[in-house]
Amino acid sequence: MAPDASGADPRISASSIRLRKGGEPIVCLTAYTYPIARLLDDHVDLLLVGDSVAMVLHGHKTTLGASLEMMIAHGQAVMRGSAKACVVVDMPAGSYEATARQAVGSARRIVGETGCQAVKLEGGVAVARQIAAIVAAGIPVMGHIG
Repeated sequence: MAPDASGADPRISASSIRLRKGGEPIVCLTAYTYPIARLLDDHVDLLLVGDSVAMVLHGHKTTLGASLEMMIAHGQAVMRGSAKACVVVDMPAGSYEATARQAVGSARRIVGETGCQAVKLEGGVAVARQIAAIVAAGIPVMGHIG
């Protein structure tokens, strides 16, 4: 999203979402497509492009059917359909677990090709090195444990 006439980015940032922890509730919904992002953008703080897209729109039995390319394509559509919401794109299984280098490369690709504000990945201690490396590369991460 381009800056507005004042030069400010009108989109909610990942850091502003983080600062609201424990304060004002954050409204987050999942979007996979341009039209849904357009409908939701005025009503949410955060749009998540979840790997559940593999099941919901592509007919896979699990989220393991989501590929990096699939997540990027849906992330691009959601970014085109929204102007205000912070957009977070899920990193699909297999795109970050092997090494910190793999994780950073995948995260950079997602952010670079979509323009999203953050990436999301699942795991705890097992992926702590990957999360630290992504954050050190300047990419905000939304964690998901469970």
